[in-house]
This record gives sequence, C-alpha cells and structure tokens, in this order.
Amino acid sequence: MRTATLDLGKYKSADQPVPNHLLRLRNCRFVALWVFLLWGLVGAPQCGFAQVNDIGQRPYLGWSTYSEQTIMPSSSVMNEQNILAQSDAMRWSGLEAHGFRYINLDAGWSGNSDQYGRTLWNTTAFPYFLDMIQHIHANGQKVGIYLLPGIGTSVYSQNLPIFGTQYHAQDIVAQPLTVGNGFGYGYKIDFTKPGAQEYINSIINLYASWGIDFIKLDSVTPGSYNDNLKINNIPDVQAYSKAIALSGRPIWLTLSWALDEDYLSDWQQNANARRIEGDVECEGDCPNLTEWQRVLLRFYDLIGWQSASGPTLGWNDLDSLEVGNGATDGITNTEQQTTMTLWAMANAPLYLGGDLTNLTTYGKQLLTNDEVLAVDQSGHPARQVTGGFTPVWVSNLGNGSYYVAIFNLNAFPTNVTVDWKDLGFLNAVGTRDLWSHAELGPFFQSFSSVLPGHGARLFKVKAVGQAPVPPAQIYGAETATLYGGAQLSSCSTCVSGYKLTYLGIGAANYAIFNVSVPKAGVYRMEVDSMTTGTRSFIINVNDGPDITLNLSGGSSNLPFPTTIPVRLNAGMNSIQFGNPTSYPPDMDRIIISGDGNEPYPAFTVYEAENATLSGAAATSAGFCGNCSGLAAVGNLGGKTQSTVAFDNVVVPSTGTYQMEIDYMTQGQRSFFISVNGNTAQEVALNGYSFGTPTSTVIQVPLHAGSNQIEFSNPSNYAPNLDSIIISPLTNF
Repeated sequence: MRTATLDLGKYKSADQPVPNHLLRLRNCRFVALWVFLLWGLVGAPQCGFAQVNDIGQRPYLGWSTYSEQTIMPSSSVMNEQNILAQSDAMRWSGLEAHGFRYINLDAGWSGNSDQYGRTLWNTTAFPYFLDMIQHIHANGQKVGIYLLPGIGTSVYSQNLPIFGTQYHAQDIVAQPLTVGNGFGYGYKIDFTKPGAQEYINSIINLYASWGIDFIKLDSVTPGSYNDNLKINNIPDVQAYSKAIALSGRPIWLTLSWALDEDYLSDWQQNANARRIEGDVECEGDCPNLTEWQRVLLRFYDLIGWQSASGPTLGWNDLDSLEVGNGATDGITNTEQQTTMTLWAMANAPLYLGGDLTNLTTYGKQLLTNDEVLAVDQSGHPARQVTGGFTPVWVSNLGNGSYYVAIFNLNAFPTNVTVDWKDLGFLNAVGTRDLWSHAELGPFFQSFSSVLPGHGARLFKVKAVGQAPVPPAQIYGAETATLYGGAQLSSCSTCVSGYKLTYLGIGAANYAIFNVSVPKAGVYRMEVDSMTTGTRSFIINVNDGPDITLNLSGGSSNLPFPTTIPVRLNAGMNSIQFGNPTSYPPDMDRIIISGDGNEPYPAFTVYEAENATLSGAAATSAGFCGNCSGLAAVGNLGGKTQSTVAFDNVVVPSTGTYQMEIDYMTQGQRSFFISVNGNTAQEVALNGYSFGTPTSTVIQVPLHAGSNQIEFSNPSNYAPNLDSIIISPLTNF
C-alpha cells in the first residue's frame, strides 16, 4: 500500500500554508461535497480548468495494441501487417461508423533515435511506417503512439544536439543524474534549463509532421505507484502540452497511469485524459485479457475521481475496454455489458483491447449501440448516488432527463432498488432501457429490478417533481470516540477540519460514532473518506452483522463521498468503523439522512479473515490487495482442524439460500463445506491465481436465526478464502 505523499495536517500554521495545488483541489472538492445533496436540482459542480489543446471536448473511441501484447508475442501484435488489419477491421466491422477512430500503438512501436535524439519507429516491425499512417488516415482514422518522460541514456551519452538550437542533450539533463520516470527509464530533464522545452518541441514537431494524432505519456509521476522514487514529471507534462499547442496539430494527450489526484489541477490543465488506476489487463495473473476483479476495482476507484472530469476538465481514463472477443476477454457477456455501462456512465475513453478482426456478434451489438455510446459522449459524467455491492450511478443532463445505471456486483442474481428521491426528483414519467431500446413507461417513487450476477441496467429517465432535501445530521471526525491506536489528526482539506487515521490493523483500533434518529428504519449514511489505492472499512451498526465497504482512490488527502444504507434503532445508535485485519481509508465524517424508509439489501457479506479460524488458518489471515475487506485466509485444509467457521450467519426464515464463495487458487482444489455440523459437501474449484479472487455460487440450507458454516479440507489443501455472501434465492 502506498502511504500519503503529503500530510496536510502540518499546513495549519501560518508559516506553512497549504500548497496551491491542494488549495485548488480542496476548494473544488468542498463545492462538490456540499452541492452533491442538491445536485439533482442544480446540476454537477465544475471547477475552472481547461484542456490546453481544446480538442478533447468528448472522450475518444478507438483501439490500442497493449492488451493483446500482454497475451501474445509482441512481434505478432506490433507489426505493420497487424496494425493495417486492425485499421481495416475498424472500418468494415462498422465500429468506425459509430465513432471509433483511434488506432494507438503502445510500447514497442519505437526503434532508434535520429541525430537529434528524437525517437523513430522500429524499422523491422514497421518498414513502411509513414505509409501505414497514410493508410490509417485514408480509412478516416487517427494514429497514436507511446512515449515516456525523460531523455534516453544513449542520447545523453552521445550528447546529441537539440534540433534548431545551440544546445545539446547534456545541457538539459537534471544534475545529479536522476531517472526520468517511474519505470526507471532514461534521465530526468531539467526544464529550467535553456533548450529543454525546445527539445520537447522538436519531438512533437517531428511527430506532427508524420501525422500523429495521439500521444500516451506513460509512467508519469507523482503517481504510477512509484511516488517513493520522488520523481516529479509535472514539468514534462507541461512541456509536452505546450509543445502540442505550439505545433499547431490537434494531438490528444493522455497521461498514464494511476496518477496522484493531489495534482489533479496539473493533469486537468495539461492533458485531455488521465489514467486513474493501474492496468486492467491480467498480465500473467490469468491467461486472458482481463478478469472481473480488475473491472470491479474501477467501481471503487472512480468514486474518488467522479467530480474531476468533463468537457473543460478532461476525462477519467479507466483503461482498455476488454469486450467483443468472447472467451479471450476473460469476462462473460453479462460482465462485458456491465463494464461498458460503467465506462459509458463515467464518460471514459472507449478504446478496445481485443482483436478487431475477430469481433463476436455480441461484441458488435454492444459497441454499436448508439444510445449507450451517446451516454459516453454526453459530456455529463455520472456520480455515484448509492455505493456498496449494488451501486447506483446517475448523470443529470440538466433538462429534466437523467441517465441512471444500476449494478449488481454480487455473483448471484440480486434485486436492486433505486428511490427517485435519492436522485433529486419524485417520479419518472418515462423510462427507457438503453440496452434493449425498450420504453418501460412511468415508475412512481422508485424502480426495482433483479439483475444477474455482475449485471447492470442502463436507463434514460424523464423526471418530474422536485424531491425535498432530506433532513441530515453531520458527524465530523472529532465527534467519534476512539479506541486502541485510532487517532484524530488535523486535516486542512477535510470539511470537518479533522480526519480519523489508524482505524485498522488490529481488532482494538476503531472509532465509534453515536448517532440518534427519531424512529427505527433504514437511513442513508454518507461516508467521506480518503485513500490512495484500495482499502476497506468493516462497519458495525449496533452489534449487528458487519458491513464491508470497499473503496479505492487516488489521494490520501482529498475526501470523497460514498453512501450506503444502514438500519438504525429509534434513539441512540452505535456505528463502528475499523478493519480488524487490514487497512481502512482515513475518514473525514459521516452524514445520516433520509426518512427511515430507504431500501436495504437482502444479502449479507461475511469476511473470512474475521471469522473463527483454527489450525494453520489462524495465522494466515492477512493483507490481500484485490480482496474484499482487503484481506483473506490461506493455509486451509491439510489438517482437519485448519478451518474457517462463520459462526453467526443470520437469516430471517428457514429455507434454501444462495451462497457466493469468493476464493483464490492456482489449479484444482476443494472446499468441504459443513452447515450446522451436518455432513460436509465437497465443492471442487479451479483458478489461475492466489492473488485475485474469483467466485462461485452454491445453494445451502439454513434455519431461521443463527447458523454456522464451516470451510475445511481434511485430506488436502483448499483454496484461499476471501469472503462469502448469503442471500435468499432470487430468480433472474
């Protein structure tokens, strides 16, 4: 896990003011937080930044080589014949007619440098590179290439001249010599030195003369999970942005990857899009392009960036869209539709990673659905209204119309309900399903639908009536009671002025908010927190079942809101935040709102690491970066006493329930699952990795009240266990 790169608490004194880049972000974020409750009435808040080259008014659509490079020999992807084939396929498949334009070459396109230190193409793979560009342009498309910040070591050692100037490479390199980017490539350029900007200008002018339309600048820091290298590539980004503007050619500039949101204003002002997370590709963790868990991470990560994008702010890049190639994609057809729904609601660039010459019929249907593509191109990126395992995202189009997406992140069919009042209006007089192109008619007060496992639905809603702003109670970090190592720290970017830290890594480290409501019922609880990378709260309300809240983000300094339903008693309630086994985010505050009549999920999540562990399993519970709760249990099986027992699985009535099992294994292994001491059922499973969970769903008989479900393997090793989810049977 990355720690915060900057502790804003130290900027409370007059002689240590908050840095300007964080002040700008804090002011923007405060506006977003306060306006959020009224957003359905006034529209989405925006801050005054601009894309410097003014070409990215809508996110781009296209294709990139990188995904296929991760599962195929690079030589079979990065060559002239394949690129021409992909360009032609984009045209004859019909994708181009629906807006797909960009053919982007990732790492591997380049070869040696010219006499001025400017990278040229790989002449072996691309013997007629400029002719290839002309062919792509003749197809009505655009061409992109891949670059890294810095200057090559050979360019430095040869001290090559800088085109059109009296300067040389060694005149512009930072001293002492420093690596140029998060990948450790080349040397860092000192942009205060004469000739430095001119060097970047010469590079861009050369590529503009070739007809290049897109540049991906990769391994940009701060970010790329390499802040520990203390490399600051913001001057590089500014230099490329300036050079593009000076070139006179409209070149899209995307920054990559997992950028630090503390410097959002720099990314917004100097680029058209920025990657907010690591790679979506498996890259050896599985044999396919991607897997569901890597898509799932975008649901968590996008929340913290949701106020950061728009026509004047640039776009949040969620990485390649791995749809349209069937089994090679690594996600099911249902998951492909869900993935595209999230990307579209985010107004993310849509660039495909699979083979365009081998698109499935289903993939073409997804990618040529103009109603869904219009969501992506709307210029109104969505905000999350409800979080957790059945999130709801909404985009206010400002004319009484809304795009609404509902999701089921569980592996089993789940009913998802959205109350219109939570979106700011009272009733829907028209509801259109954008995937099926069906008019569903009016829905008053709310809408409910059973979604398949990992499924989604996407609507355009015509709204009427202004919902009253619900009563709300704000509980800042300073109102919490702290236990164990939990701490209260000053926080200049927090609405409350404080934040809670060290809320986990031990069962004794937690904070409790005492919350009072006038009547028993289900309320909405907004949690304002901050994190760099994935972290998880384990929340307990009145000693009931734990609630897992998985989150991710790009800043340990900038709070963002997510809202989940909580069931409260009349009078005083205890709400505990912590994580007994792993890392939770830092916390700004909670807000309790609503009238007690909110929808509440019928399923319950049980984390394996917080169950009763015995034998070797008892010492194995620990950090798992891709797991729910950010932890999992290993060393299961091999001995009868090495078990995980969920001792208090509570259901309202006797019957058969569905149980999702989130597990990890490399190869075939089995769980033996016993319910209430009865004969164990063997569940044989297979998988590709001990680092990333996958899911299976089985049925289990439970009786009303408390039940015990035990996982073991008396004679052999079992998979690692992340969590289980119990839910009533729901037919889809």
